[in-house]
Amino acid sequence: MPVFEKSSEIPVSAEHLFEWHCRPGAFERLAPPWEQIELVSSEGIQEGAVAELVMKAGPIRRRWIARHSDIQPGQQFVDTQINGPFASWIHTHSMNQIDDQLAVLKDKVNYSPPLRLFGQLLAGRFILRQLERTFAYRHEVTKRDLEFHQAYSEGRQMKIAVGGSTGLVGSALVPFLTTGGHEVVRLTRSGHGADENSIEWNPSASTIDAAGLEGCEAVVHLGGKNIACRWSSSTKDVLKTSRVESAALLSRTLAEMDNPPRVFVCASAIGFYGHRGDDVMTEDSPPGPRFISELCQAWEEATAPARKAGIRVVNLRIGVVLSPQGGALKKMLFPFKMGGGGIVGSGRQHWSWIDLDDLIRVILHCVQTESLSGPVNATSPQVVTNREFTKALGKVLRRPTIFPMPAFVVKAAFGEMGEELMLASTRCDSAKLGESGFQFGYGNLEASLRHLLGR
Repeated sequence: MPVFEKSSEIPVSAEHLFEWHCRPGAFERLAPPWEQIELVSSEGIQEGAVAELVMKAGPIRRRWIARHSDIQPGQQFVDTQINGPFASWIHTHSMNQIDDQLAVLKDKVNYSPPLRLFGQLLAGRFILRQLERTFAYRHEVTKRDLEFHQAYSEGRQMKIAVGGSTGLVGSALVPFLTTGGHEVVRLTRSGHGADENSIEWNPSASTIDAAGLEGCEAVVHLGGKNIACRWSSSTKDVLKTSRVESAALLSRTLAEMDNPPRVFVCASAIGFYGHRGDDVMTEDSPPGPRFISELCQAWEEATAPARKAGIRVVNLRIGVVLSPQGGALKKMLFPFKMGGGGIVGSGRQHWSWIDLDDLIRVILHCVQTESLSGPVNATSPQVVTNREFTKALGKVLRRPTIFPMPAFVVKAAFGEMGEELMLASTRCDSAKLGESGFQFGYGNLEASLRHLLGR
């Protein structure tokens, strides 16, 4: 039976490391973003408890059921496959104490491939490579998350309400917060998976269970219809109302509370600035004149009632969020992997981007940093042109990038959206974040892409 092992030093106690793995959201944080894996159910880390996963590869879905055993609190637990893709799989997670603030995380996997010896001969190297990619990612995320929480928590756990929790950013933010020990309540529409950890609301009807917000120290709102679509007049209305009405409802509700949260972090976007060529945009730069800029202005203005009520409000002007799970990078991956990638338009337009893992840490940084308020550019300090982005992605994927998409094709295929988002040049300065003490984990584009794609 082949054996795979991976060890890393983590700068926390073994007990803290064990607790992190046991909290809700640990699976989501550890699942590689380049894989399609969904946690269907989990009974938690306890003796005999079962977790069920679904692995997807195109139209193929495969169930994977594992049972937890040999649990030694603060030291180890074992996952054994009882149904899944391998002939056998025994995964031992161990945490060994080095000193008060240092532990060694060791993952040991004893496995037999499908078809056992024949499967090992056919796919042994491929399986080993996948395990190396997966566990390198898992250990990096574990270390960075725990280091971040250690630096910011000061032993205090918060109750945080999150709107837009099922979107690209929200679905990464919630497990990041819960594994950090924070309590999360989700803002959910009636009938959309509401439970004891959710607050029902309906922005279009201006209704919200305000009582559910009691006790929340912070509210984070990330809601809004996906903007990456062709914009018709009706679509523009939906894009605007889904952002502005929801932000306004939350802002009014928080302002009227007897004991409101200390901080309200509301998403915005660097579209606020519009197409600005080579000019560098700071938070004091004026807005652009077109639809996306007007949308962002209205979005930010909708938070005014909370600000006037004395709540610290942060308007996060978010750049191009990088993740293979959604957004621009997901749309680019298939043509680039097929060798059909290339620059968009002239390739000279500036793309201000941010790694998804950095963004969720920016959000918690804004929640816990009293000096931050008003607009904050949530973009990497390394701004690149579209040509530089194209070159970096091709290098990471080891594919040529020789098939450009001319500007007239972008305009014909995507209309106004393509012109304002894909061809626009927005060069943002993230100095405000840096001056507040935030340190980017992935401030380099190639490093970010390698992290997100396991390359």
